[in-house]
Amino acid sequence: MEDLLLLIHRIPYPPNKGDKIRSYHLLKHLARHYRVHLATFVDDPDDWQYVPHVEALCASSHFAGMKPMLARVRSLQALLKNRSLSLEYYRDASLARWVDATVAKHKIERVLVFSSAMAQYADPYRSARRVVDFCDVDSDKWRQYAEQKSWPMNWLYRYEARQLLAYERRVARDYDASLFVSAPEADLFRQLAPESTAKIGHFSNGVDTDYFSPEHPHANPYAPDERALVFTGAMDYWPNVDAVQWFAADVFPRLRERFGDVKFYIVGSRPAPAVQELARLPGVVVTGTVPDVRPYIAHAAVSVAPLRIARGIQNKVLEAMAMATPVVVSPQALEGIDAVPGSELVLAEDAGAFVDAVSTLLAGQDSAAAAIGAAARAKVQRRYSWSSNLACIGESLECS
Repeated sequence: MEDLLLLIHRIPYPPNKGDKIRSYHLLKHLARHYRVHLATFVDDPDDWQYVPHVEALCASSHFAGMKPMLARVRSLQALLKNRSLSLEYYRDASLARWVDATVAKHKIERVLVFSSAMAQYADPYRSARRVVDFCDVDSDKWRQYAEQKSWPMNWLYRYEARQLLAYERRVARDYDASLFVSAPEADLFRQLAPESTAKIGHFSNGVDTDYFSPEHPHANPYAPDERALVFTGAMDYWPNVDAVQWFAADVFPRLRERFGDVKFYIVGSRPAPAVQELARLPGVVVTGTVPDVRPYIAHAAVSVAPLRIARGIQNKVLEAMAMATPVVVSPQALEGIDAVPGSELVLAEDAGAFVDAVSTLLAGQDSAAAAIGAAARAKVQRRYSWSSNLACIGESLECS
């Protein structure tokens, strides 16, 4: 087996949020074909317990501790250097030294970078075959953030969008292949970096359909006299925070007027203060971290994904589809997902459409919701296999 340097911005375990789901399955796939030398960050103290699990998949590894608040403050130094905030955020001298020593010791000739900010550690190794999995066009996410914020944050986010895009374009130009999470994401980057069009591709996320299966007999976490709408995700992530705030303010009260037994469950780790405040609203429940999200998805009447800011593929949508729970999505949450609105999920473009879509599912016959759920699971089983979707990684790393 050949040696491979793998650079990931966050420890790829446990696979409990979008980027960690993708990076964990990527690591498992690579470990079957290469001796993987992993460098990554640990930004959650609770994740240190999982280091041995990740180490077992690697030939060698380095885990750099990170304190997010301190890293945010440090990243502001980028303003003085005319650099990307993201690069400064993930700058670490000990990790760079480990990478240098590991490449020299093992004469590594293949490098895979997961997320653009980690490319700074592979930039010196021009003789190696270098592939970057950008996942999303992060610079465009910062642009979207700027559109939603007021001064001075909108100025800062526009600055980061410009700086990060310039770096993303340089990486795509210099590296051998640039991969994204979906065809729309890859197409967007081709427009932003036309000079690298020939080297841009994508591979979709997958779903473990044995794990996310409606066949498991999960205990019902909801009260017998309530019907639950569920949103799942990391609740310190601003697009998720924005989504549940909007839904709780503009959609859910109108649903409560029609259905007195409906409740809105926000299920996910590290709820931001703004999310915790939503628990004061009638019918809104904020769970915080739960040991297993599957019971909440399995027993929900409807899963909702009302994202207004999104890039790439929403795992929360694929997981609900895999569990045969009917899903109502915004256009942003649907982007990149191969699903037919009206038969495999329901598309709602604004607050009124969300009210109508959810109301139809709640008021309709169980067979209608069941039909959508069954079609959704069948689509995931056909289209979203990790093994088939990851096949292109080896091709990108081995092509000469």
